[in-house]
Amino acid sequence: MSNVKDIEKSIIKTYRKSIWAKFVKACKDYELIKENDTIMVCISGGKDSFLLAKLLEELSRHGDVPFSLKYVVMDPGYEDWALDKIKNNAKILGLNIEIFKTDIFAVTNKIAKENPCYMCARMRRGYLYDKATELGCNKIALGHHFDDVIETTLLSLLYGAEIKTMVPKVTSSNFKGLELIRPMYLIKEKDIINWTKFNGLKFINCACEFTKRKEEHEENEGKRVEVKQLIENFRKIDPNIDHNIFKAMENVNLECILGYTYKGERQNFNELYERKENE
Repeated sequence: MSNVKDIEKSIIKTYRKSIWAKFVKACKDYELIKENDTIMVCISGGKDSFLLAKLLEELSRHGDVPFSLKYVVMDPGYEDWALDKIKNNAKILGLNIEIFKTDIFAVTNKIAKENPCYMCARMRRGYLYDKATELGCNKIALGHHFDDVIETTLLSLLYGAEIKTMVPKVTSSNFKGLELIRPMYLIKEKDIINWTKFNGLKFINCACEFTKRKEEHEENEGKRVEVKQLIENFRKIDPNIDHNIFKAMENVNLECILGYTYKGERQNFNELYERKENE
């Protein structure tokens, strides 16, 4: 296993093109970090969030814009082994984390036992916003990556009957002055996995009781698994297809769609057509 200096060096040197450059590009292109931001980095214990923490740490050390970081782990009811693993990985990576306890697993298992993932995600978000406010942070950083973005895009299209995606930043409607950012937006999951293996690191996954019930979990998460596999099959046909899915959300042609919704108002094809004819 690599020591912390080697791990940090691997981000800047070995994975400069596939990880570091894409991280910096996302921060710049989407204007995710500004001077004097106080960012709460949410560490779940998995590979994505731990890499996010190290990326932001490196940027705070070497970047031109001054900002501060707070590393937070929300304990939704982890077993002792999972918490120990998180603490050990934080030590290996040289991160000073704050752990705060919640009862999310217990509550969701009680009120949404058959399919708790949606409720769990909603409760997590609420707790994180509360914690960020308590810490005086104006931004919350999450570890979603490129594959999360294109999977969400296809899930919305194929199963939600709408065209939308996971965006790089979101302003909270319930917590004034708080913004959620996704600095790993352009980084592919395979490169995160390669970085993890290169440094001999091992992280936890979800670690909830529901995930342990493997067959039930796979049944409820089946659509995302299907889409992930679909994208892998597409990549075998053409390695640029994942890029094209991503870029499609930047190249929406409003003259060639049947309708859209903006701020709750629906615009249908006939209205758009008549408006065009009268221009």
